[in-house]
Amino acid sequence: MSKRGTITDYAGEAVYRGDLINYSSRCENGVRVADAIIRETYFAKVDGRKFPMLKVQPTGTDSGHEPRKTLRAEHVAATHVRLLRSNVTGEQGEDN
Repeated sequence: MSKRGTITDYAGEAVYRGDLINYSSRCENGVRVADAIIRETYFAKVDGRKFPMLKVQPTGTDSGHEPRKTLRAEHVAATHVRLLRSNVTGEQGEDN
C-alpha cells in the first residue's frame, strides 16, 4: 500500500516518527509549551473529514513554573505542532 502524502507541522515541514516537536498543552486553566517525541502518526475522521494526528511522548521540558505531573503519551493535532529537530531517536531509517 502506498503513502498518499506526508504529515506536516503548521509551517509546512514534514514530521515523522522520532522527531522532536514543540506543542501547546493544557495545564489546569492555562496553556504551556512542551517538547515531545513523535511516537505515531495517524488520521482521525471527524464528521467525514480526515485530520492528521500525532501520538507524542512528552520529554518533560515545559514552560511554566510547575513541573509536569505525568509523562503519559498524548494525542495532538499535527496543525498545532512545530518541528524542532528531525530524527532524534534514529527511528526514521526503519520504515519511513
